[in-house]
Amino acid sequence: KAKNAKSGLDSMSKPLLQAIRQRNALLPPFTQRRLNSVFLIYMACFSPLYRQSDTTMEFSIVVHFFRKGDNMYDIAIVGSGPAGISAAINAKIRNKSVIIFGNDELSHKVEISREINNYVGFANITGVELNNAFRSHLENLEIKITPKRITGVYKMKDKFTLLANRESFEAKCVILALGSETVKPITNERELLGKGVSYCATCDGMFYRDREIAVFCDNESMFEEVEYLAGIAKKVYLCAGFDVKTSVENVEILPSKIAGIIGEKKVEAVTLKDGRRIEIDGVFFLKQAVSADVLLFGLKTENGSISVDRKMQTNIDGCFAAGDCTGTPYQIAKAVGEGNIAAHSAFAYLAK
Repeated sequence: KAKNAKSGLDSMSKPLLQAIRQRNALLPPFTQRRLNSVFLIYMACFSPLYRQSDTTMEFSIVVHFFRKGDNMYDIAIVGSGPAGISAAINAKIRNKSVIIFGNDELSHKVEISREINNYVGFANITGVELNNAFRSHLENLEIKITPKRITGVYKMKDKFTLLANRESFEAKCVILALGSETVKPITNERELLGKGVSYCATCDGMFYRDREIAVFCDNESMFEEVEYLAGIAKKVYLCAGFDVKTSVENVEILPSKIAGIIGEKKVEAVTLKDGRRIEIDGVFFLKQAVSADVLLFGLKTENGSISVDRKMQTNIDGCFAAGDCTGTPYQIAKAVGEGNIAAHSAFAYLAK
């Protein structure tokens, strides 16, 4: 149900049409043409969401073709590091339905640790050995990692919707265990989000058919998303955070990193660290992790870390955070403890 705080209209059509007109003014012409019919919005299951700041309320029409998951989970956990694993274990023990998003490696930071000697009960253990112990504990409790990269979390009235490529998942509450952000946003990355900047290839790639785009990809496992975009776009300028070779004709590997994005109302170009400027229509950031406040609009952060109280509660009701994403010290013991607290706070929230 669409909402319009200024006019107080409750019907679907009028607010939605007004929202489209307002939003279209900020979009490039080729995108406007795709949003020119309210009937297409109904048929394609477009999601009308509203965002509120201190002074204004605007509509954000999130355009996706999502396959909805079958279950409503009690708790959704984003991140498979020590904090996320700790939360998942406690949730399982308390017979809560839980889904945890991550990867088979669990925690890359733990995996590459040569020696860990300050985790209680495991003297001089290697990161690989500790990760294997975590994995064994999960297997004993029959907890499976869902290998999906979450690109958006939306707070609804009494639930959360999590987006992963073309799928959506629903949960009554969420625990963010994202780890520390390793790749900092570049100039205008956040300012132009939704105006030519995207974090999801399969969600937004269709808007750039026969257009020229730039892609930043920091993980080899996501290279198939680059190839997906190459099949849609006229030209792809790729900035990769790993050694890459490709035979795809319309993909040009950039010799220098992207320094910034140029544009006011929409993306117009990117600048490289070698001084080169490339005119483009959009930029895709295929990162292993999306910034917390970009992942969940309105989430309060401080100095790049999620703001939480002692119960790991964020400023958004039903959303908790744990681990390195809440700030220093970046320690496994801290992450495990905070994951435990976040889980128990989630239990209390579910019991209301």
